Amino acid sequence: MSMTKTVEIKDLTCIHPTSGIEICPVDQAGITEYRVPSSHETNLVCVAPGTIEDLFVHHYQTDQLLVVKGKLVLAVLLNGRYQYIVMSDRQPQVVKIPPGVPHGGLNLTQAPCILINSVIRHGPAYAKDYQPLPQRIPYDLDYVRSLLAIED
Repeated sequence: MSMTKTVEIKDLTCIHPTSGIEICPVDQAGITEYRVPSSHETNLVCVAPGTIEDLFVHHYQTDQLLVVKGKLVLAVLLNGRYQYIVMSDRQPQVVKIPPGVPHGGLNLTQAPCILINSVIRHGPAYAKDYQPLPQRIPYDLDYVRSLLAIED
């Protein structure tokens, strides 16, 4: 039996109980693993303006990403092609990346991007998970810039 690797994107449904307040329950996005008690590690990540991250692939962990401030384009390499996912605090969503899927973040904006990564471990941390992969296919930075322009 083969396991298909897919990246899941789940929009959050936010409520506005009063002016200036927005509450976006993460657990109602259908991703029960995102709850902090169910994850093995929760990280607050800051991606500096102008960052073009190398590709990484994790062998024994699932990343669950949620942007809480700013914008980021996540590049995911599936079947030899990039899928570009715009993540923004304006449209809260959780992106779940299973083990074995190469991915990297691009912040081509002028502001930092803050995100939460709630990690699910499927085995011990593997040293090569945190070493950049050789990038055989370059990112399409013009396309990434056009995605960010559409988002504004």
